Amino acid sequence: MKLELRGITKRFGTLVANDSINLVVEPGQIHALLGENGAGKSTLMNVLYGLYQADAGEVLLDGVKQSFSGPGDAMAAGIGMVHQHFMLIPVFTVAENVALGHEPTGILGSLDLEAARKRVIEISEKFGFNVDPDALVEDLPVGVQQRVEIIKALSRDARVLVLDEPTAVLTPQETDELMLIMKQLAKSGTSIVFITHKLREVKEVADIITVIRLGKVVGDAKPDASTSELASMMVGREVELTVDKKAVAAGDVVLKVENISVLDDRFQRAVDGISFEVHAGEILAFAGVQGNGQTELAEALVGLRSTLTGFGKITLKGQDITDRSVRRRLDAGIAYIPEDRKTDGLVSEFSIAENLMINASYKSRFTSGPNINFSSRRDIANQLVKEFDVRTPSADTPAGKLSGGNQQKVVVARELSRNVDLLIASQPTRGVDVGSIEFIHERIVAERDAGKAVILISTELDEVLSLADRIAVMYRGKIVGIVGPTTSREQLGKMMAGVSA
Repeated sequence: MKLELRGITKRFGTLVANDSINLVVEPGQIHALLGENGAGKSTLMNVLYGLYQADAGEVLLDGVKQSFSGPGDAMAAGIGMVHQHFMLIPVFTVAENVALGHEPTGILGSLDLEAARKRVIEISEKFGFNVDPDALVEDLPVGVQQRVEIIKALSRDARVLVLDEPTAVLTPQETDELMLIMKQLAKSGTSIVFITHKLREVKEVADIITVIRLGKVVGDAKPDASTSELASMMVGREVELTVDKKAVAAGDVVLKVENISVLDDRFQRAVDGISFEVHAGEILAFAGVQGNGQTELAEALVGLRSTLTGFGKITLKGQDITDRSVRRRLDAGIAYIPEDRKTDGLVSEFSIAENLMINASYKSRFTSGPNINFSSRRDIANQLVKEFDVRTPSADTPAGKLSGGNQQKVVVARELSRNVDLLIASQPTRGVDVGSIEFIHERIVAERDAGKAVILISTELDEVLSLADRIAVMYRGKIVGIVGPTTSREQLGKMMAGVSA
């Protein structure tokens, strides 16, 4: 099926998310939609899928103009979409999930689950998915859950399949398997729109690449284009994708973690008896699929989450900080870049200047007796805005008015402007543009080069391999192994799936 988008425009108030976008996807083609977070990729596909109504433009399938009032109309026309966050019911079986919303019926309108089972088996065998129709979704690995989403779409005769950031929660092996599945689907005649911001993946699987920046199409590229060329199209300027790291000999142990366990919000053991050390002048990166205890580990190290009483010990430069408060840990020499800047890193309604002093408002550089020294705060804020290249009219601008990349720079500026011994950076470039990623990577490496200990927690394997001196891989709350940065992606992928080094 040939898909055409002509002049699609979508506005949210004064924000133009899609600005007269044209796109053509040929039958059996894998068409990558490449752009930074917030570029308008998902908005465009949500218009196609009937979740949003376009303010202007039209959608055509095989030359026939379409009008979708909702996803049901889009599915009926042959469009399927696999969302970044899966739309599955964990306690249902695969067959029940596939049938949901499109239930096959038998005699007297009774639910015919056997028909759904047969459809799952038919599609699974055709494409080699190897999915058990009777398995509970909650018991399936993430990669298999994604196959269930694809089966759902294909069971409704989708001839155009939209995959929105499909590799965000996959191991390298699962990503490779998905690439093979995409190629099989395309060979069978399915048109695929592949939404991503990962350059390596589009080069590997796409037939053609359309780059979107700030809601507009800036051009098309072939998969043989260099990563530098693609990055430049995404950002609008040249970007250095490699990180220059000088050789630094690891120094004394800064952080020592001994046998700690941590519960998650459901009171399940998210971190299960792990131990490790981080030295001055090194970056220890924690890799793994999201949800294997990395978030809880970071929060426990900074004091936002308690370790299990009576288990384990956390030592910073020889001092036991296991039971210290967050403030006392920060004062002891810890800097923390949280994974969710909007929830844990910033107060959106506060100005940049206020956010830059938020964890040190009681320090002498920000105070004059019992009061805030506004003159000093303004000078410090202006200096940090300049040093960390925060793009803003002034330091009085509310943090919530900034782009994601500039919000992250405010968090980084606040944490790295303090004299610390340990930096904990959790998903430091999530939702950040390529240009800001370049800058943040440089600052993290600069901390390491200055003799600071750095813990990097990231689900982006390219980021881990680029920055780490050592890599600890987590799986189901445990450290599977700690390896060097020259370890192959294949080996790391196996470890991320629970196979010991």
